[in-house]
Amino acid sequence: MKSFTADGTIDTSRDTSFFGHPRGLATLFFTEMWERFSYYGMRALLILFMTASVAKGGLGFPVVKAGAIYGFYTAMVYLLSLPGGWVADRIFGQRRAVLYGGILIVAGQFSLMSPSVQGFYAGLGLLMLGTGMLKPNVSTIVGQLYAQGDRRRDSGFSIFYMGINLGGLLAPLACGYVGERVGWRLGFGLAGVGMIAGLIQYLLGAKYLGSAGLHPAPPASPEAGRRLKRNAGLGALAAALILGAVGLLASTGRIEITPEGISATLGLVLILVSVAIFAWLLLGPGWTATERKRSGAIMVLFLASAVFWASYEQAGSSLSLFAERSTNRVVFGFDFPASWFQFVPSFFVMILAPVFAWLWIALDKWEPSSPAKFAWALVLGGIAFAILVPPAKAAMTGALVSPWWLTGTYFIQTMGEMCLSPVGLSAMTKLAPARIAGLMMGLWFVSISIGDYLAGKAASLYESMALPTLFGTVACFALAAAVVLALLIRPTVRLMSGVK
Repeated sequence: MKSFTADGTIDTSRDTSFFGHPRGLATLFFTEMWERFSYYGMRALLILFMTASVAKGGLGFPVVKAGAIYGFYTAMVYLLSLPGGWVADRIFGQRRAVLYGGILIVAGQFSLMSPSVQGFYAGLGLLMLGTGMLKPNVSTIVGQLYAQGDRRRDSGFSIFYMGINLGGLLAPLACGYVGERVGWRLGFGLAGVGMIAGLIQYLLGAKYLGSAGLHPAPPASPEAGRRLKRNAGLGALAAALILGAVGLLASTGRIEITPEGISATLGLVLILVSVAIFAWLLLGPGWTATERKRSGAIMVLFLASAVFWASYEQAGSSLSLFAERSTNRVVFGFDFPASWFQFVPSFFVMILAPVFAWLWIALDKWEPSSPAKFAWALVLGGIAFAILVPPAKAAMTGALVSPWWLTGTYFIQTMGEMCLSPVGLSAMTKLAPARIAGLMMGLWFVSISIGDYLAGKAASLYESMALPTLFGTVACFALAAAVVLALLIRPTVRLMSGVK
């Protein structure tokens, strides 16, 4: 059923035309599906392309360098969600931010097709900027389709999450095969074509979004609005000049820039950004007591999320190398590409997402709180790596282990993902102050940025640390975090001030 507001737009809070949800959810479902097709198609190839020899069409980077670049790229993709959310809140609105981000992603994927290393780095930069604009804002729009207190919200995010993983399922199969068996750069190009499809679908389906994400938050006054845009423009110009100056000095040899050095700097930036934002939310002026309490709850969920993604995101780094070097990939005589393992988590999500979407509603008053769901996610993340310790010991002897070990790990990780990721997206839309909804969604993605950064650091240790030790350390770290979070469940629920 559809109804309309006074200005003629669809009233999405009353729309039930998409399997009981607003029709606009379908538009965002397919937009995110194609964006994730683009992202995961490229990510499935990234570390394999960088470590492949030049003779095989790769860049010939050592694993330490490739791991640092991988960690930097995947972390920056999510870190830039923070300014991407702020710009949408204050200047563009989420709707236009998604469009601009998609255009930058297309440009980035096609830049990766360049035969030069400079084109490769430029492509990574464009992808970082584009994903930072698109990713937080499309999720924010999903939340804005529902009225406050609408119990369909968590279920809607689980459906939306299926779109993410449908793209993640198809991308490694298509882009992975083309990249590894036909040409690396053609694989990147195919990922770009996917994003073009997403943009076309987004523009055609925008009419079903109603007013969700259409306008930025109104400024305090016209002068404040002009000042905000002027300062944002000056800030962007200053950043471009600084980056240009650093690049010029590096090209002349006056300073030395290495991926490892950049990665170390990024780690410090992530810490400083996170501390600064939470200090502003918890101690800064202008927030109500309820907003401060909910910000405290967000901080707990933020830290738990970072730990979970530090283990989960190794699917594209250390586990990808394990698939390529230590896993038997021959099935019925066919040696399938290592990148095909990247479709397994998404395959499991497609199976489990509707189950969990049904489960949270079916449990009704017995449904676990968001912090409790996060604790279970950490337990499952730890178990997933613990079961890899025995095959890792076998791999140390030169044996190729069964693909079922990685498959089992991905299945357990995915159950943890279902307890954390769609739940976290939904919780952020409920806990965040409405006037900074996009910024807070960006903050949520900073937690993923930290996890990606740590996953890249783990990949850089792949050849210098014994695999059983590496996998066992990750498992212990996740399980220890689960115990701590379990002790904080009740205090965190109280901080949420009535939000489920």
